[in-house]
Amino acid sequence: MSNDPGRITVEVEGRRLVLSNLDKVLYPAAGFTKAQVINYYQRIAPVLLPHIAGRPVTIKRYPDGVDAKFFFQKNAPAHPDWVPTARLPSPGSTKSRDTIEYILGGDLPTLIWAANLAALELHTPMWRYPDVGRPDLLVFDLDPGAPATVVQCCKVATLLRPLLTDMGLEPAAKTSGGKGLQLYAAVAKLTSDDASALAKELAERLETDEPELVVSRMTRALRPGKVLIDWSQNNAAKTTVAPYSLRAREQPTVSTPVRWDEVESCKRPEDLRFTADDVVRRVEANGDLFSAAT
Repeated sequence: MSNDPGRITVEVEGRRLVLSNLDKVLYPAAGFTKAQVINYYQRIAPVLLPHIAGRPVTIKRYPDGVDAKFFFQKNAPAHPDWVPTARLPSPGSTKSRDTIEYILGGDLPTLIWAANLAALELHTPMWRYPDVGRPDLLVFDLDPGAPATVVQCCKVATLLRPLLTDMGLEPAAKTSGGKGLQLYAAVAKLTSDDASALAKELAERLETDEPELVVSRMTRALRPGKVLIDWSQNNAAKTTVAPYSLRAREQPTVSTPVRWDEVESCKRPEDLRFTADDVVRRVEANGDLFSAAT
């Protein structure tokens, strides 16, 4: 143990970690501390880790809590030599880098190390290293334009589902942890361009069939009261919040896998809003509802 009362040394699967500032409140409205963030990630790890294993992880850090400044971090910060990383090309980098050294998800010590950095959110692409640009997942990010809410997203999800099952795919749904909903389906033998084209085709089909509900274009003027099906999240360079990741909202909400009966019966946004404690209880009762998208 460290002699500094603000720091403790722990061992996680044989790796030594120094945890600090555990009493710092990162979600002021909920009184949710850094210790509780770390505890959540430790408890949810058995179902979270399979979904991020081998994926380059972009972390979203809130060192002074969700009400203060934050930053996305793609390039791995200073880290122990056991943290798995991969140096990958960085086309279009805003910092003019040719490559970025990404953290690779998949093990508990790395997850706890990142949580100790106040990495509240974990974002990953649809592919795993070393298969850069060869997705194993197809994603539809359903984003409601006010006054639409997740209730309308659920209606769109129920329209998308049979289109995917008719193709032999098994879609799984999760909340974004914010205002939207996301559908994933396991795929094989596609490029990211293929996946984007397929998702765009289905989004445009639904926009044609349900023009008062669905929009497939990013144009903001088209979006009020409708649900954007953001097919572009399949781009190899883009990331989506990982299943079971915390979100930096007023409350410690989570991107939560949900059952299809919950999607079909959603009547209020509150029906599909889950916090860290809720999600731990759900997993204890139901296991991983997103296993089809592993």
